[in-house]
Amino acid sequence: MAIKVAFATDDGKTFMDRHFGDAEYYDVYEISETDSEFKKRIINTTEEDDESIHADPEKAKGVTSLFKGENIQVVVSKVFGPNIKRIKNKFVCILMNDSSILESIRNIQQNIYIVDNEWSKGEGRNHLNLKEL
Repeated sequence: MAIKVAFATDDGKTFMDRHFGDAEYYDVYEISETDSEFKKRIINTTEEDDESIHADPEKAKGVTSLFKGENIQVVVSKVFGPNIKRIKNKFVCILMNDSSILESIRNIQQNIYIVDNEWSKGEGRNHLNLKEL
């Protein structure tokens, strides 16, 4: 079993402390229980202007459209905003507090069956909190 995961990042190594939709990039990996492979970087081309509202549905739509055709099942960030309620219908949203993406990949590998089970729930899925205490 392998899942495709998009990590919110500004530098490709660590998470940023802003909402998922505000990342500069989304680094996509294919992750299995024993392996991970970098697939591609998606540049966040969605724009937020001064007129936009917090939890703007258009922002959620813009971010999810970046992943169209990529078969991404999981999105990971340290912070999600109110739009999590919109994007969790399309992806398993995972909250992490690991500082590095590499640490988060290992965390997902250790919990891959939990992640896959949540994915299988379809639009009724919940987000997962894999933050280590």
